[in-house]
Amino acid sequence: MGAYYDEVEIEDMVWDASRKLYHYPCPCGDRFEITRQQIRNFEDTATCPSCSLIIRVIYDPVSAVTLFLV
Repeated sequence: MGAYYDEVEIEDMVWDASRKLYHYPCPCGDRFEITRQQIRNFEDTATCPSCSLIIRVIYDPVSAVTLFLV
């Protein structure tokens, strides 16, 4: 994958329970998004639906999978 705009820890992202995803502000005015399913699949890239920027989401895969089993 190409260069990341930034690296962000999952703790710094906001959980949206209604949409079941984590989000983080994008400089374009929209927001980067990553779903729990993507994290379960060990993906670490959050995309912005409005522009081409991407960020790398930093998280502990073992803890994340354990937390999301519930």
